[in-house]
Amino acid sequence: MNAVLIIINKEIRDGLRNRWVLATTLLLAAFALSLGFLGSSPTGAVKVDPLVVTVVSLSSLSIFLVPLIALLLSYDAIVGEIERGTMALLLSYPIARWQVVIGKFIGHLAILSLATAVGYGSAGVALQWAHGTLDIAQWQPFILLIVASVLLGASFLAMGYMVSALVRERATAAGIVIGVWLFFVVIYDMALLGALVADQGRFITAPILNMILLFNPSDVYRLLNLTGYENIAMFSGMAGLSGQARLGMPVLIFAQILWIAVPFCLAAILFKRRQL
Repeated sequence: MNAVLIIINKEIRDGLRNRWVLATTLLLAAFALSLGFLGSSPTGAVKVDPLVVTVVSLSSLSIFLVPLIALLLSYDAIVGEIERGTMALLLSYPIARWQVVIGKFIGHLAILSLATAVGYGSAGVALQWAHGTLDIAQWQPFILLIVASVLLGASFLAMGYMVSALVRERATAAGIVIGVWLFFVVIYDMALLGALVADQGRFITAPILNMILLFNPSDVYRLLNLTGYENIAMFSGMAGLSGQARLGMPVLIFAQILWIAVPFCLAAILFKRRQL
């Protein structure tokens, strides 16, 4: 366990030295503040809390941004170390390969979690302070947004590690993770929408649609944030979907955790069997 802690500390220090934490925090905070202040300007007339608008806006943005940041953090976590020769040096010490994977993953997850919590959290505080309100109840969906964003990032971190453990070159890993990002963030939902339009409700019923949505971590994230609370669902226009989707929050959280555990276990297995 001491070896794992050492690797975690190393990854966090590398992230701080390379300005990953600062850059990611500023990026998330800037987008959150922009969407918050621009999107919440008319909320006074309709009596909607500005955090509600921000949750709806950030849920759509985070689906694109958080997975990309996670994949950029993780795509060369293993193959990059192997190419530089530092992995062979690291494994010459009394440390198991699974400890290396766990330590690096937790270190990168800590960087992503810190950036997300500070970036989004500071934007939420600034938004409510600017509007002169402090409604603790409205922070519940906002905190769920932060937690769900971290889980979404962890799932793509795990996929990045799986790719990094599989390929032989960093350039190949970079190309594959861009394809992974495009598939889960853009192509999957476009294909599903086309299938729903062509099907016209003949074969793809509500239970089947629920199952299909679970096969995409981005869709699980969207359902968590936009259907978890009634006021968010109403304002986002997904109240009808929340009524049809028979997926409770425990099911969605469990599905998101599976999207973290399965790719991570595959990454650990691939790295264990890999010849350096």
